[in-house]
Amino acid sequence: MTQSEQRSNENSSAAQVEIKRLKQELSREHDLHLRALADFDNYRKRVQRERESAAQAGKRQLVLALLDVLDDFERALAYANTASESMLTGARVIHQGLTDLLQAQGVVPYTSAGQPFDPALHEAVDAIKTDQATSGVVLDELSRGYRWDDKILRPAHVRVAQ
Repeated sequence: MTQSEQRSNENSSAAQVEIKRLKQELSREHDLHLRALADFDNYRKRVQRERESAAQAGKRQLVLALLDVLDDFERALAYANTASESMLTGARVIHQGLTDLLQAQGVVPYTSAGQPFDPALHEAVDAIKTDQATSGVVLDELSRGYRWDDKILRPAHVRVAQ
């Protein structure tokens, strides 16, 4: 073999080694790029979940405040015997509008009176000894309980038979 053939083989061999090294480096850089894309996608999804969670928490606080207003309306309507008929009608319309607004957002009341006491649904405010009902049964509601999209938004405040 001549010297020029030897150098050509050495150059070819060195070129092959360099090509192999560059391919490995390219592969590593490609993997790093894919990881960076995946990390960014995970970050974007996490931020979206956090935004949705914060919005839901804010909405929950507003809905709970509206439930307090609804409770006040219901108490006022229960004792509105002395009000004029037009005033009473107006109050009922506003009450119904608020109720409809909450229901459109997925907030619905549930009935507790006559049901067995369930600590997931009820908050016992009082226990009354009575022969009128079985022990552990809800006698009446002091404030109504509400669900929001199949989750308990606010438990009912109840009196329970002993």
